[in-house]
Amino acid sequence: MDLPPSPRVFEPAAGGGGRSFACGFCDVEEVHKISQLLLPGLAAACVDNTAGDLFRGPASVAVEVRKDLVEHLSRRSESLVAEAVMNAEEGSGGGGDGGGSGSVAEGDGAGGPAEIVSDLLEDFAASKRNLLGRISGWLMSESWEDKIDDFVQEMEANGLWLADRREALAKTLLRNLDFRESFCCRMTFDTPKKLVAHENDCRFRPVRCGNNGCKATFCTLRSEKHDSLCPFKILSCEQKCQLRIPRREMDRHCITVCPMKLVNCPFYQVGCRTEAFPQCDVERHCSEFLHSHLLYVLKVTHKQEATVDELKQRVQILEKCQALSELSEALDVRSLTLVIKQLEAKMVKLEHNLDKVNQRSS
Repeated sequence: MDLPPSPRVFEPAAGGGGRSFACGFCDVEEVHKISQLLLPGLAAACVDNTAGDLFRGPASVAVEVRKDLVEHLSRRSESLVAEAVMNAEEGSGGGGDGGGSGSVAEGDGAGGPAEIVSDLLEDFAASKRNLLGRISGWLMSESWEDKIDDFVQEMEANGLWLADRREALAKTLLRNLDFRESFCCRMTFDTPKKLVAHENDCRFRPVRCGNNGCKATFCTLRSEKHDSLCPFKILSCEQKCQLRIPRREMDRHCITVCPMKLVNCPFYQVGCRTEAFPQCDVERHCSEFLHSHLLYVLKVTHKQEATVDELKQRVQILEKCQALSELSEALDVRSLTLVIKQLEAKMVKLEHNLDKVNQRSS
């Protein structure tokens, strides 16, 4: 699902004449990732700056520190851009080693702009750290992390740094730090009409996931990756049953209610060693192997009272009785045992009555 286009960017055309129209699309996931780093980064700097201070808390310095943080990130990201340009020029001219400065090379190679911003935030927090924070083990303690988490929640509740402003800064940082042009569109056009035509096909155009229940937003370039991971995507059952299930429910379905889940015979505990089969075939299996299951159950219930041959005869008698369908419907040891006991009780009573009749006739 396409989202509204981002505001268009107007830039001076090459040579100083007229203006060009630049595409403003960026990878919204990377923008969000950077934005999510900013509030904890600010909280860490404020907590470190006021550690052990009885007269000041993190909230008392937050506004001032936030201003310094924005300036720090803007200045450092712009300087990294300049370093990257110089390194590129040296590399193309053959005068440099192509490695660039350590911070740029390491940050860019480590995974992208978000990693560079994370490093810059750590540097900023270190610059704001007071003497107590520098000489104590405060930074390694759990209470330090808890303090930062608590202050993040406090700033969010008080609206100290609104999400839309953090997103705007994150987008600026992303455009500055996207040295490989992997996260932002850099294309420009000489007319608005050409820009509009491009926006419909731009690989960084933001779209929403079309899967019901998913609210994720990403650029078209990441659509395939998201589709391969989206927990709300409807998929055919991995065990080949006829149902279609959301990806996030697949594991639970396969191990609980899927009719194609492999199970052992319900009479496994009394002797049936048939290989595991789909759960939907339990009734068929029990019907096909009724003779064996009867013998297994009788061996358990009459192990001290009858020989194997006698038990086999009992099985034959049970199979010939009018309750054969009742036996077939017993799909586990407990229910089959109950049916057998009921039938045997009836047969004992019938045999007793027959004995009485025979006695009278004789």
